[in-house]
Amino acid sequence: MNTFYLHKYPSIRLIIPWIAGVFCGDRFFGCSPQLFWGILVFCFFFGLSIAFYFLERYALRWCFGIIAFALCFTGGWMGMTWQLQQTTDYTFPKEETVYRVLITDVPQAKEHTYLCQVLLKEHCDSIDSYPIERKSILYLQRDSASSRLKSGDELLVYTRISPPVNNKNFDEFDYARYLTRKGISGTGYVPSGKWILLSSNSSLNLRNIANSCRGKVISLYRELGFDGDELAVLSALTIGDKTDLSESVRESYSIAGASHILALSGLHIGLLCALLLFILKPLAKRGKTGRCVRAVLLFLLLWAFAFLTGLSPSVVRSVTMFSLLAVADIFGRQPFSLNTLAATAWIMLLCNPVWLFDVGFQLSFVAVISILLLQPSVYRLFTMKNKIGKYVWGILSVSIAAQVGTAPLIMFYFSRFSTHFLLTNLVVIPLVTIILYVAILMLFLTPISWLQVWVAEGLRRLLEVLNLFVRWVEQLPYSSIDGIWLYQLEVFGIYVFLSLLFYYFKVRRCRNLIICLCSILLLSVCHVMMYWIDRPQSSLVFYNVRGCPAVHCIESDGHSWINYADTLPDKKLLKRVATNYWNHHHLLLPEEITADCQTGAFSRRQQIISYYGCRVCMVTDNRWRNKSAVSALYTIDYLYLCKGYDGHLEELTKLFAPGCILLDASLSEHRRNRLEEECRQSGLRFISLSEEGSVCFLL
Repeated sequence: MNTFYLHKYPSIRLIIPWIAGVFCGDRFFGCSPQLFWGILVFCFFFGLSIAFYFLERYALRWCFGIIAFALCFTGGWMGMTWQLQQTTDYTFPKEETVYRVLITDVPQAKEHTYLCQVLLKEHCDSIDSYPIERKSILYLQRDSASSRLKSGDELLVYTRISPPVNNKNFDEFDYARYLTRKGISGTGYVPSGKWILLSSNSSLNLRNIANSCRGKVISLYRELGFDGDELAVLSALTIGDKTDLSESVRESYSIAGASHILALSGLHIGLLCALLLFILKPLAKRGKTGRCVRAVLLFLLLWAFAFLTGLSPSVVRSVTMFSLLAVADIFGRQPFSLNTLAATAWIMLLCNPVWLFDVGFQLSFVAVISILLLQPSVYRLFTMKNKIGKYVWGILSVSIAAQVGTAPLIMFYFSRFSTHFLLTNLVVIPLVTIILYVAILMLFLTPISWLQVWVAEGLRRLLEVLNLFVRWVEQLPYSSIDGIWLYQLEVFGIYVFLSLLFYYFKVRRCRNLIICLCSILLLSVCHVMMYWIDRPQSSLVFYNVRGCPAVHCIESDGHSWINYADTLPDKKLLKRVATNYWNHHHLLLPEEITADCQTGAFSRRQQIISYYGCRVCMVTDNRWRNKSAVSALYTIDYLYLCKGYDGHLEELTKLFAPGCILLDASLSEHRRNRLEEECRQSGLRFISLSEEGSVCFLL
C-alpha cells in the first residue's frame, strides 16, 4: 500500500479540512460569526465547487480542490458552531423555578446524590408554562424515594438551574466545556422534598429498551453469582457498563496498560464480528445473494449491539468499520485502508462534530492508523517459523504499533506511560478473547440453567485470573511512569516527527533524515524553553475545592507542603483537582501537614503559617472568638476564612492586621455574602475563591 500519494485517498483530503473546521469552530465559538453567515459561506463554496467541477478546461480543475477544501473547512466550522449554539442559546431564570423534566438515562448513584440526565420539557410560573426542550443534569439528594427513579420517569422539580461552570482552578479539567459538548445546557441540585413523580413512563422507545436489556443482563450476572470486581469487569467487557468499576480496579488496569480492554472498542467488536461471520458462514456459500443476506444480518446485529452498549465513539467507529467490511465483502473490495478509516471518521464527525474532542474517539482512530501503517513493518523485523511464534509476535507487533501511535495522547491526557504494556497485552488479549466467547456461550445457555451455572463458574475463574494478573503487573518495579506533562504543541510536534520518521523509512532519502533530526531538535528546544518558563517558584497557592480548605506552600526546588485546615480533609478531591497543576510545574509529591511543625523556611503554629516571611492565618474554628486586645497582636498577610468560624470579621481584625481576606469555597453562600459585605464596610481587600478560582501569590 503506497501511502505517499494523497490523491489516491480522497477521504483523507476531506477529513483534514473538516477536522480543522470543527476544531476552529470550538476554539473560536465565542467570537465566531453568526450561523447565518456560515450557511451563506457554505452555500457559496458549494456552488463554486460544482461550477469548477464541470469546467471543460482541465487547467482550472485545481480550483475545484481548493474550493472543496474550503467547503469542508466551512462545513466543519458551521456544524460545530450550530451544535454548540443549540446548547448555549437558552437563558435560565436566576431564581428557583418549577420545571417539568423527563429522566432520559439510568440514574447514577453518587456519594450523597443521584445524577440524573434529564430533558427539560418546560418551566412553569404562576401565569403559564413555557417549553424548553433542553438537556440538563440534576443531582437529586439521595434518599429512599430517589433510589426508585428510573429512565422514563417524569418529574416536577423546584430548583435553580444554571449553565455549567468551572471552579477556575489552575490546569483543571474543563468540565463546563465538556458538558456543553455533550449537549448539556444546565445543572442543578434538588434536595429531598422539592420534587414529585408525575408519571412513570414505560413506553418502549429504543433507549429504554437498551437500558432495560443492559439491566437484565447485569441482573443475570448477579443471579449467577458474579459480584465485586469480577462483576464490574465482566459488565465492562460485554455491555460497556463501567459504573461498578472501583477506583482501585481502574487504577490497576491503567498502570498495567490494560485500560483499553475495559472500554469497548475494535478488539471487542472484532471478536464479536469474527463469531458472527463464523455463525453466518453457511450463507456465504449460497452465492452473491447469500453474501448480501449475511452482510445485512451482520450490519443489523453489530448496530444492535452498539446501541445496547450506549453508542460510544469507539464502538461506533468499530461498528462502522466492520459494517464497511461487510459491504466490501459483497463487491470483493479491500475492506480496511486509510481511505476507509478517513471515510468512517468523516461520517461520524458529520453526524456529531463534538466526537472529535472525545478521548476515546481520538485514541481509537490513532490506534487503528498506527496499526495500518506501522504493524506490517514491525512484523517484518523478525521472521517466525512456527505457528505459536507467529501468533505471539503478531500480538506483540500490533501492540507495539498501537502503543507508538497512542503514547503521546495517553501521556497528554493521563500523564502516565505504562512500561510493561507488551507483557500485559501478551496475556490479556488472549485471555479477554476467551472470556468474551465464554460469556456469550453463557448467555446463550440461559434456557439450560444447570449447564449455565457450570459455565458461569469457569468464567468467574477466568475473570479472577485476569484481575490477579493485572494486579501482579501493577506491582512490578517501574510499572508506570507518572507525573508526565506534555503541552498540546509538543503532542503535535511528536506526531509530526513520527510522520517524518515513517516517511524516511519508506523512501530512505538523506534529506528526509535531516528533516527528522531538525524536527526532533526543534521539539527538544521548545520543551526545554517551556520547562524553564514553568519551573517551580516560591509561592502560596489557594485552591477552590469546597470539601478541602488548604494552603499550598511551594519551594523553588519542587518541594512543597500542603497545610490542611482540618484533620479529615477530602484529600482525594484536592488531588484530583490539583494534580495537573502539580505536573505542569514539575512539583514533587507534596508533604501533607495537619498539625503544628517547623522545617526550614516553613513553620505552622496555632493555625498560623509562616513561609519566607509571609504569614497566613487559617480560621477554621471559633478559637479566636470572644478575645480582645488593645492593638492587633499579629500582622497577617492573608487571613483565610473557612467553614467552622461563626463570628464576625470585626472580632478577627481586633486580633490581626490582615493585608488580604481570603474566603474559602467551603463557606455557605449566605455566610460568604455576609463576610464580603463586612470586608467592604471595613475597607479590606478580599478574594472569594468560589468566584475567582485558584489564586497564587509569588514570594
